[in-house]
Amino acid sequence: MNAIQMTSKTSGKLAISLLLASLLVAMSLATSTHMGPTDVADTSAFIVQGDSMSSIKAAVAAVGGEVTHELAIIDAVGVQLNDGQVAALASSEAISRILPDARVTTAGNGNGGGNNKTTSIPATYYPGLIGANNLHNDGILGTGITIAVVDTGYLGDEFIKRDLVGNNRILQHYDAIVDRLPNVNHGDASGHGSHVSSVAVSSGLSNSNNRYQGIAPNANLVIVEAFDANGAGSYLDVIRGIDWVVQNQATYNIRVLNLSFSATPQSYYWDDPLNQAVMRAWQAGIVVVAAAGNSGPDPMTIGVPGNVPYVITVGAISDSYTPSDQTDDYLTSFSSTGPTVEGFVKPDVLAPGGHILGIMETSSNIAQAHPENQIDGRFFTMSGTSQATAITSGLVALMLQANPTLTPDEVKCRILDGASAFETGSGSNVELAYSVFQQGAGVITANGSMNSTATGCANQGLDVAADLDGTQHFQGPATQDPNGDFYVVGDDGTINSWNGDYVSGDGFAWSGGFAWSGGFAWSGGFAWSGGFAWSSGIEWSENPAFSASAANVNQWVPHE
Repeated sequence: MNAIQMTSKTSGKLAISLLLASLLVAMSLATSTHMGPTDVADTSAFIVQGDSMSSIKAAVAAVGGEVTHELAIIDAVGVQLNDGQVAALASSEAISRILPDARVTTAGNGNGGGNNKTTSIPATYYPGLIGANNLHNDGILGTGITIAVVDTGYLGDEFIKRDLVGNNRILQHYDAIVDRLPNVNHGDASGHGSHVSSVAVSSGLSNSNNRYQGIAPNANLVIVEAFDANGAGSYLDVIRGIDWVVQNQATYNIRVLNLSFSATPQSYYWDDPLNQAVMRAWQAGIVVVAAAGNSGPDPMTIGVPGNVPYVITVGAISDSYTPSDQTDDYLTSFSSTGPTVEGFVKPDVLAPGGHILGIMETSSNIAQAHPENQIDGRFFTMSGTSQATAITSGLVALMLQANPTLTPDEVKCRILDGASAFETGSGSNVELAYSVFQQGAGVITANGSMNSTATGCANQGLDVAADLDGTQHFQGPATQDPNGDFYVVGDDGTINSWNGDYVSGDGFAWSGGFAWSGGFAWSGGFAWSGGFAWSSGIEWSENPAFSASAANVNQWVPHE
């Protein structure tokens, strides 16, 4: 990796980071050294940030670059530039950062096709696992709440498209790849977006147990297509999709943003442009639910944007194929775990994510790659923190229907407060079965979160406005002992540690306040100040740089 750090030209500005990274798996950065009009054949995509949209675009025009994306949410544009243009743009007083866009490709082959209907509607069980069916019985179905799903699109299945009375609940479909509102549904040749959406909102009623398949079966949907038929996407397209969601949140009452993808962190959370967009959405009043990632079980594997301290980050459990017996549930081996490099406890919670039944076309790429997971031609079983994220987004929609005045911080607080920790033993010998870095507050429960009246137990000590304007950044309570083990001190002084396996050696006092979920001002003298080696082999230095590998999505291969 070749990262060039340049000092800023004016006081108070961020240093310009020119990141001319080596070519990665799904990214092609062909460069040229000549100036002049942009030639797509020898240019590359970049994210350019600066003082204002108008000044950035003027600076880009001055060097002959081509603006491809307007990303007002992070004061940036997407640009096609060659090497000479990059060098010229770096000298502009209006520019603060130039970052290479990152592209990713998911596994799978195949093309989208028609809907293979079946009269059989199988039970999904996960609404019962978290107790959502109890809320359904009380009329809490997500009515009036809109979930925006940034993913690969959706197929025209009636259980996704229609609410419980047959109305079209797809309020809008925005294509962030080409920046337009499609006149017709593109379908979902990948299959991932349809599966995630159906887990959150399927209105199907099971023949076997007469229960709804989805967590919030009457919620509305906004589809944001940011990944193509092959599962390939980019930071530019995903950020543009989030920008559109924030701009249109009032029009469609978007209260929940589902991000079922994950990328390898390459910088502190506040420096990542995708994370910046996510923080803007949280600041705007949208509850962001993000996948922890599928890079577990080792510590410090939480991905972007799940490493944003403000959002609800979700890991995955499995029910061991015994949904009626929760005593044999376990943390999946793929579920990513914390802490983050800044010391925050992640994931925040766990949700069902093993062999989750959802809707997917048989001709979709993922279904073609894993035909053994197809059921009755219309349904597909898939594992991942993507599915756990969708289940949690559905629960958030239920909570917001019941209490629409809740803020994102309040929703997160009650999700934490209502969670049930994995424990072993009994009486005075009760211990956590998994450390807080593996399970956070525990498994989400619908009744617990709905009945919670807790306040002030999430994001305490954090300031998203200060984080975004660069005046203050934050670190969490986690640290390392001399042996390299991670630990966090509870409110009563007890220690919860990661001791190299899934069993914590000490108890942990949850004490209602969840003090570990807060943060304090970044001081620069953190426990890992001498540099930090990630499990993936990426070496972090005193001033880590964002690299072009930052969007290596590892989320979309069905496995357990």
